[in-house]
Amino acid sequence: MKTRWYKDAVFYQIYPRSFKDSNGDGIGDIRGIIEKIDYIKGLGVNAVWLSPVYKSPNDDNGYDISDYRDINPEFGTLDDWKEMVAIMHENGIKIVMDLVVNHSSDEHPWFQESRKSKDNPYRDYYIWRKGVGKKPPNNWSSRFAGSAWKYDELTDEWYLHLFSEKQPDLNWANPAVRREVIDICNYWFELGVDGFRCDVITYISKAEGLPKGKFNPVLRGDEHFVAEPKIHNYLNEINKESWSKYDSMIVGEAAGLKLEDACLLIAEDRNEMDSVIQFETALVDLKMNVFPTKLNLRKFKKIQSAWQNLPEGCWNTLFYENHDQPRSISRYGNADGPYRKELAKMLAVSYMMLRGTPYIYQGQEIGMSNIALKPDEYADIMTKRIFDTVKKYFPPLYPLAVKIMKKVARDNARTPMQWNGLAHAGFSDVSPWFKINPNFGDVNVVIQETNPNSILMFYKKIVEFRKGNEIIINGEYKEYFPNNRSLYVFERSLKQKRYIVICNFKEHSVNLNAIDLHAMNAQLVLSNYPNSTQSFTNGMTLRPYEAVIYYIES
Repeated sequence: MKTRWYKDAVFYQIYPRSFKDSNGDGIGDIRGIIEKIDYIKGLGVNAVWLSPVYKSPNDDNGYDISDYRDINPEFGTLDDWKEMVAIMHENGIKIVMDLVVNHSSDEHPWFQESRKSKDNPYRDYYIWRKGVGKKPPNNWSSRFAGSAWKYDELTDEWYLHLFSEKQPDLNWANPAVRREVIDICNYWFELGVDGFRCDVITYISKAEGLPKGKFNPVLRGDEHFVAEPKIHNYLNEINKESWSKYDSMIVGEAAGLKLEDACLLIAEDRNEMDSVIQFETALVDLKMNVFPTKLNLRKFKKIQSAWQNLPEGCWNTLFYENHDQPRSISRYGNADGPYRKELAKMLAVSYMMLRGTPYIYQGQEIGMSNIALKPDEYADIMTKRIFDTVKKYFPPLYPLAVKIMKKVARDNARTPMQWNGLAHAGFSDVSPWFKINPNFGDVNVVIQETNPNSILMFYKKIVEFRKGNEIIINGEYKEYFPNNRSLYVFERSLKQKRYIVICNFKEHSVNLNAIDLHAMNAQLVLSNYPNSTQSFTNGMTLRPYEAVIYYIES
């Protein structure tokens, strides 16, 4: 059934709550997405990743699901969803849903039954254990700060939650749980979905006996549940009973996954997943995965190149932004400087020309940036939990925590989409659920749709450039000048044809004298400056954040 259509796809990720409000309640919804399908099609993308729209109490903005087979009323109805999918398909757009099955909501009927008694049929749907005296069963920590265990007086036991205490982990060792997941997948496939993005899928298998984690001041226990070996048995089973029966695309969020283990999950002959969203690139500018640092371009390129050189039969996912990451122009350059447009376009070139399936996160295509928030303005549970924990146990470090979250908080990516410069940025007719970035008057879709040199128009151009382009889809990758601290230079080649891609990651001019494009008879095919011409007499000089793509045929 597999055509592997995703190899020539460009995805657009929609975070529904912040995309478009159609009914004036300040919350984005499915009918708002329907209103904007022409816009999505106009970008040139041919697939959408839709963040969760299932029923949920919204402890973690929809990633805590209480009903896997229905739509949260604040987003609309199942009929609205069906209409949206039908219109997307009519417009040649595939749709991939979030599959959140490492955990459910504690308000899901399974968990409500599970906690009633130790002999309840649903007890083993979750991971319950006796404590060690009055302490949790082990020292594993939640990704949202604090212990990963919650004590429940009703049965005098603790349940595991690697995220919020309202997100109890499902017990994948139980065949009944795996059967439920298979049924959920097939339910949505039959309704028309084209695949799944599997949330924190690398966490689903826990080591036998739940052993104590080695000491780590931030996160403990990872070595006992990140890509634990039984995950392969579980994914093979889901693939056999569901995913392989449809022309699907399955991409896994692979927190903690090492490069050397990636192909064990995504090699085509292993029949597990099709690709993974790796975190190495996203963590390259964080010390100890926590403390923001200036981008080390050499390290960044090394990671990118390593993933580009995955063996045949393994497929990459390309992204700089999503709902969990800060905005890329704020992260990798000076988003408030005079070259913000060039910066955004350069970043687009630097990943859109790589091998793999690229994802554009809503607002990335117009250069939306991080937002400055006061500590009490954050909405994300992760940031709130971190602030509360630091204030309670390490009060002197609270100012540092505030400084860190300003740069890395997930809320940076969750501000409402900036459609125009009118009230509420055209997102809603009323004050929205979350603060709008004050720069919406200058950074919005309407302004950029009429400017041929805008970030939006450049994204349309580069998406069109790569669609169906065999050199980009299947070509070899070769990096030049890996030790250069300013330039990312690489080649994509197929047979006798190749592209040379040169990206300046600095906000100042940089000379490149070590490559003779004149002798290669190179032709400029795309640039992020409107007047990019190079004489090559004395090499070439890249302007601030300049990106150029040259074509060479021999």
